Amino acid sequence: MSKLLIVGTGIKGAASAALLRQHMPPNKSVFMWDKARGPGGGNYIHYFVPTGGRMSTKRCAENPAITADLGAQYITLSKEYSSKRQSLYSELQSQGILKPMQGKVEGPNNFDLPGAQHFVTPDGSSSLVKYFLQKSGAYIKYQHQVSEISFENGSPVSVTTHEDITEDFDIVVLTLPVPQMLQLRGSLHDYVGNHPDVKKKLLDVTYSSRYALALFFPPQTDLKYPWCVKYVSDNPCVRYIAIDQARRGEVSPSQGLSLVVHTSVPYGLAHLEDDLNSVRDEILSHLSGILPELPTPLSVVPHRWRYSQVHQAYEGTPGCVVLSRDPLIILAGDAFSKSTFDGCIDSAEAVLKAVMNQLGSS
Repeated sequence: MSKLLIVGTGIKGAASAALLRQHMPPNKSVFMWDKARGPGGGNYIHYFVPTGGRMSTKRCAENPAITADLGAQYITLSKEYSSKRQSLYSELQSQGILKPMQGKVEGPNNFDLPGAQHFVTPDGSSSLVKYFLQKSGAYIKYQHQVSEISFENGSPVSVTTHEDITEDFDIVVLTLPVPQMLQLRGSLHDYVGNHPDVKKKLLDVTYSSRYALALFFPPQTDLKYPWCVKYVSDNPCVRYIAIDQARRGEVSPSQGLSLVVHTSVPYGLAHLEDDLNSVRDEILSHLSGILPELPTPLSVVPHRWRYSQVHQAYEGTPGCVVLSRDPLIILAGDAFSKSTFDGCIDSAEAVLKAVMNQLGSS
């Protein structure tokens, strides 16, 4: 076995690739395919850093020096994981990827549990994904959106993109949202259909949806709030607000600031197919009621998170599912664990175990 493909360059795929590179023999090659357009582009709109999933950093079109994390806002190391992951968190802090969050969190939330530690990414959440991608040494190809996966017992896996690019691999790991996995054509689709127990568990996986707004403010703007993160419990639309630079501990009004707003999940689900600009205007209307003194932004960028977080995970949360052993095809990601950073690492560790078991038995 010489070629392994990971589909998806988000945090799940990147962490899996980094772990595999660390433990696999050097003659085994790791490839990664993603539908993003490449550095400087992204999956959705211009200026996204193409790291997939919810770890996306947006740059202001008018002033690219001003950034905003539209997805994951901070990483919580719970007491449950404090000893298991201490070395990883120490490594990420020593490399400047993570640092403890210092600002005040206001409002009721489910993350301030006893023994929990909060961390932020000073260079944006995308830097965390980039770190793992760099460690992986993987051969990354962008603009490779997989449309079909076919295989026969004992033969390589044939992977085809929407652009009709086809390549064979010995091992394939899918880290896409489950609905996108189920849309793939080829014998993979037939294989899932012939295993009703697995298919039912995949169909039972559900996701939360929400909207995010990035408000960019010109230099010299001063957002005078006592918090860096504010949770809102009494609004039908807005659930979360953050001053992005204050959350990272790097407030510099002379360089411009950004405000990030997340809607509640019920609002996101109810308006999932609405016009994006109409949703933007409605969110801004609610925001003005919560922060009536908010200055006029330089620009506002809305984003729809169709697969925001896993609401109901794959039964038993196994970390990954080995769909086929010969050839080895693995389904992985937070759908098989939990929608947290540590949940993604759990999935990556499960992928590593499955691959190493296969290599050891071959």
